[in-house]
Amino acid sequence: MLKRKQFGKFFKWGVTISAFQNEGAAFEAGKSASIWDIFTSDVQNINDGHLPGETAGFYHNYEADILQARQMGLDVFRFSLAWSRILPNGTGTPNPKGLDFYNRVIDACVKNKLEPWVTIYHWGLPQVLEDRGGWTNREVVDWFLHFTDVVTSAFGDRVKHWIVMNEPMSFTGLGYFTGYHAPGRNGIGNFMKAAHHPRFAWQRGDGWFGEMWKMR
Repeated sequence: MLKRKQFGKFFKWGVTISAFQNEGAAFEAGKSASIWDIFTSDVQNINDGHLPGETAGFYHNYEADILQARQMGLDVFRFSLAWSRILPNGTGTPNPKGLDFYNRVIDACVKNKLEPWVTIYHWGLPQVLEDRGGWTNREVVDWFLHFTDVVTSAFGDRVKHWIVMNEPMSFTGLGYFTGYHAPGRNGIGNFMKAAHHPRFAWQRGDGWFGEMWKMR
């Protein structure tokens, strides 16, 4: 039987969720549609015609879920941010209710002595940005850096561990090459652009990310 002490005192035990898969409340408190909200509204894109609905309902049950993680003896609670909840227009002025929700989630983590580890982008591009080309549009670099600045400014006083993007080759390959995932586009032309821009965003932010977060 594996025991905790076998992993050393610096090993972190935790759980992880993602916004679209767990939050629900897809259009509450000012949130706009993400590409996954639109993609899954077509029953042909979901196995057996199921719809995600409220998923696990984390938006309304986050306090109980985080408490349960603490009661399990975990160290880390990793979650992602719904871009379209924080910036319903994709860019511009943040939605106060969206920021408030994640502030409450982070505070609940701190209260329960769980380190909040935050994924900035876990595939939930706002549909309004997809309508402008999404990850195939070079402007997405600026859109993403703006989103990053908003969330690190809002949460960086308590969040010290950030995951910038979750599996970029997956969301570009499956979403823009095969069309198997949201936004359901395909073709080598779409994929080449979509695969380049996340890397370019990281390159432009490299160093800038680190210096910015160090100051939080």
